[in-house]
Amino acid sequence: MITIALSKGRIFDETMPILNSAGITCAENPETSRKLVFKTNQDDVRIIIVRASDVPTYVERGGADIGIAGKDVLDEYESTDLYYPIDLKIAQCKMMVAAKKSFPYEDALKRRSRLRVATKYPNTARDFFSSKGIHIDLIKLYGSMELAPIVGLADVIVDLVSSGKTLAANDLIPVDSVSEISSRLVVNKSSLKINSVRIKPLIDKFNLAVKS
Repeated sequence: MITIALSKGRIFDETMPILNSAGITCAENPETSRKLVFKTNQDDVRIIIVRASDVPTYVERGGADIGIAGKDVLDEYESTDLYYPIDLKIAQCKMMVAAKKSFPYEDALKRRSRLRVATKYPNTARDFFSSKGIHIDLIKLYGSMELAPIVGLADVIVDLVSSGKTLAANDLIPVDSVSEISSRLVVNKSSLKINSVRIKPLIDKFNLAVKS
């Protein structure tokens, strides 16, 4: 049995056409069901629904053979035991630094000022500012990131930005670009070795679906 780990939301929506192109269709609609395990049209392939941040854990620990996760999640997970063969080029957005319009970000960088950074991506934020020679105080948040600069909790935030409408609605602006984000196919290395006859052709089908 090949198990594919997916998360609900944008990644799931944009993954479905790729799965369909690879010849895999789900027997039910996971978006409207409370079930977490779903059969597909292929007897030896099933889909499990997990939190986006848990996809790499399920794949690495053998709970799934294959998963689809955003580069933002994978960068934070920092595993050397996972194989990322394909950039699926879905759920694309940017990891950005954002601040209040009144905050002198460029001047702070020039002065090598210590910054208070609110984010749910601490490894990404730490690595980014370290590359600029900037010391930071990390403030780990799990949501409503835009609120942190408004109430004086942080100088800047590091977060995913798609349309930028949420930033604008809260009088924040992007001030620096950290990285381009998209979703990757993630493969358990042991599964690939043990069941290469089934998994490698599946990877090839994903690759063809992305290129078509």
